[in-house]
Amino acid sequence: MQRPAGAALAIGLLGAVALAGALSFGAELLPSFRERHYVLQVSGPAGASFDWMRATGQRISRGLLAIPEVLSVEEQIGRAEAGEDTWPPHRGEFHVRLRPDVDGAGEDRALARMRKVLADTPALQSEVTTFLGDRISESLSGETAAVSISVHGADLDTLDRVAAAIATQLRALPTAADVRVKTDPGTPMLGVTLDPARMALRGVSGADAGDAIRATFAGQPAGVVALPDRTVDVAVTVPEDQRRDPEALGQTLVRTASGGAVRLADTATIALGTERLSIAHEGGQRRQVVTANVTDGDVSGFVSAAKARIARNIHLPPGVFLSWAAEGQAKAARQLGSHVLFTAVAMVILLVVAFGGLRPALLILAGMPLAMAGGVLAVALTGGVISLGSLVGFITLFGISARNAILLVAHVDELVARDGLPWTIETVLRATRERVTPIVLTALVTAFALAPLAWESGQSGREVQGPMALVILGGLATSLVLSLLLLPALIWRWRYDPEKAPSA
Repeated sequence: MQRPAGAALAIGLLGAVALAGALSFGAELLPSFRERHYVLQVSGPAGASFDWMRATGQRISRGLLAIPEVLSVEEQIGRAEAGEDTWPPHRGEFHVRLRPDVDGAGEDRALARMRKVLADTPALQSEVTTFLGDRISESLSGETAAVSISVHGADLDTLDRVAAAIATQLRALPTAADVRVKTDPGTPMLGVTLDPARMALRGVSGADAGDAIRATFAGQPAGVVALPDRTVDVAVTVPEDQRRDPEALGQTLVRTASGGAVRLADTATIALGTERLSIAHEGGQRRQVVTANVTDGDVSGFVSAAKARIARNIHLPPGVFLSWAAEGQAKAARQLGSHVLFTAVAMVILLVVAFGGLRPALLILAGMPLAMAGGVLAVALTGGVISLGSLVGFITLFGISARNAILLVAHVDELVARDGLPWTIETVLRATRERVTPIVLTALVTAFALAPLAWESGQSGREVQGPMALVILGGLATSLVLSLLLLPALIWRWRYDPEKAPSA
């Protein structure tokens, strides 16, 4: 015996309420297991030593631990040569974990205080990102920040001046944060320039001078000591303080051709100066990079405002041009759109094959605009920012709306073809009543599962899931209206040709 539709609906609603209670209980426990993790990347003056970075890091760590919402702070200075991303000693990062019970407002306060601690540290460039945001931005633009501007040209000094001017313009925008010039313009260097004339006068060859310099800075192999269980290489070098002082370095002895020795200062010019730590290239062009983060999440709006401000206030020298890596998000969106278009065409073909005609396929697709309208409304009510997460949410709505429509259209066909019911409005209404439970229950389960993600949208670790959940929740509401009110009327009007409609 078949259950009445009302009883089935009541059972479905009771199950949804029970599921909601379980999810609510789980949501209470969730903060105990969730950790919010921020990555603070810092860059000191080019050539800064480990000792300077360690002392600066200790001051920053004390300031970060004084923030009530911060649970722990870890610091890393430089990176090993064998690592994936080698960093010099003047670069490092802090891993900051917030307390599990911190809410969204507390997280925003902690983020503002972390940036203030970094801003109050002199001679330091900094950038604050979440762990997930760091990975997303690096995948889209190659940089950890949300916005990356590359300044291309031939003259490095010109690139430095333009990059500094761009950074000034970006800092003037109200939603800009963590504005940095990535490549340092110069780093202290100790230069040793050999003088061929003085070397010839004193009988010093280039090889002998090179051996003395190499022994001073890198060590010169001198032999091997054999121990019972191993062998140990032996190298000759000089004390560290002698390598830093130009006058002390000048006292280094260099062997001559006659077997004697002369001072390095007698055959070379030794002086402190500045050189570039690195020269970045892209597409065969030299470049300087300026990065920034956006406090409100509207990267597209920020890029538009930044482009207008830079075009108005900065005149680029001849041969210098800009490229915006933030456009990688737009490129990803275009690729996603092309894939969706291909999938939609394939879906229409499958629907035509499955239902035996174009009419039912169009009925199933007719609900898409109303489902998408709910997602658009959700985006508009939560700031109007279209992110990759939002786009994924719209794709999910596409599938949910199509599934509900397929359930209803297929059941109408089943009642007419298998059960032999006449093609009447009563048959359509019966099919609708019998499909209310799976459609509503599916929507409720999906909504309850996504509610915690939507509630935490904008928080650390929710850069993708939060906007996606908001779009799906908004679209579910309008999709239900379509499936239960509008779609039955469309099926009655368009499913069968009135002249060819099945009869009792």
